[in-house]
Amino acid sequence: MPVLNYEPLNPSTDITLTKTLLHEAVPLTGAIFSGTYGTYPDGGNIKNFSHGMFQSVYDYPYLSSSANHIFDITIGYDESSVLSSSTLSRPQQTKKINMYNQFSQVLLGFTGSNSETEIFESDLNINDNTTQMKEVFFVSLSRLLLKDQIKKGTFSISLGTGSIKQVGVVGGNVFHKTGSTSTTMTLTDASASTDDTGTSVSNGGQYGVLWHADGTAAGTAYGVVFYQAGIVALTASIWPTGSRGGTAAMRPAGEGELIFYHDKNTATDYSVEACMASASISGACDALRRRIRNISFNNTTEINSSIYFCRVPFNKFNYSSNNTYVSGSKIRVKNFASDPPVSYITTIGLYSATNELLAVAKLSEPLRKSITTDMTLRVRLDY
Repeated sequence: MPVLNYEPLNPSTDITLTKTLLHEAVPLTGAIFSGTYGTYPDGGNIKNFSHGMFQSVYDYPYLSSSANHIFDITIGYDESSVLSSSTLSRPQQTKKINMYNQFSQVLLGFTGSNSETEIFESDLNINDNTTQMKEVFFVSLSRLLLKDQIKKGTFSISLGTGSIKQVGVVGGNVFHKTGSTSTTMTLTDASASTDDTGTSVSNGGQYGVLWHADGTAAGTAYGVVFYQAGIVALTASIWPTGSRGGTAAMRPAGEGELIFYHDKNTATDYSVEACMASASISGACDALRRRIRNISFNNTTEINSSIYFCRVPFNKFNYSSNNTYVSGSKIRVKNFASDPPVSYITTIGLYSATNELLAVAKLSEPLRKSITTDMTLRVRLDY
């Protein structure tokens, strides 16, 4: 049996802590979201639930054991939105408002009076109330892809804006229809701080503003990405709705507004506002899903390490009580009694103050030790 030789570790000189961030590029193409596993809006990789509050997207038909969850989509609007009404019929209105409040409560928190949740803003300057997002699409990325967080400055999402084909003019407003060559808007967080210094923080963790054009504040803000939560909030104003006034929130797409969603069951065209107000949540999710051209970002895996510098003095660990160390009461590694002792280090054990074994480190090969050598072995524990 090997002899147990203990050498105390000095916490100030022999132990240090480090953190390593590993990044992986994650590209998600729109073909997976609509069309790869079925005819849009249906698909074997799209899962709708009986509660109707969100839609889940997988990279393969979700009934398959090899399917991986990619993200969830849902919508919501604030109760102060023009879409909210106590007199007009609004399918799933309570659920849509509750979804908005839930994301707001988790990501932004409550107002100073603690009576209601904050309202999303495209620049998330919550106090200026100039860029409020009261009608929002939410994309919640899977932890499988996200890992610990999104790497700052790497997020990008491309969306089809759909206003490309002029069909006619009604009431002085141009009537547009979505086509196969619809224009694309790319939003990025390229202006975000790449480290924790100067990074904006909310209740939901660090966040970055999603800008159009060159990806910086010189463009237009259309949403926010929350890095640790893996949630993207996009304003519905990405898709223009024509002139507003009167009952504009429910104006049919034919009256000067872009066709955002076509319900194949009722053959009804919806503007983005009409879709959020009158269509089901799953219908609005279908509409957004088809418009997502691609999503890309680098995820982050955080590895924390404790590094122990195990000192091996020249006058210690030179003998072993292992049965194979001696033969006929003679040390095998000695030819003459006057030869210096030699041993081979194969294992390092880390013990508690009460000599309880906590961790074992194995060397790749035995390390020769003699009275002429003084060495330091570096042991790293990752968690």
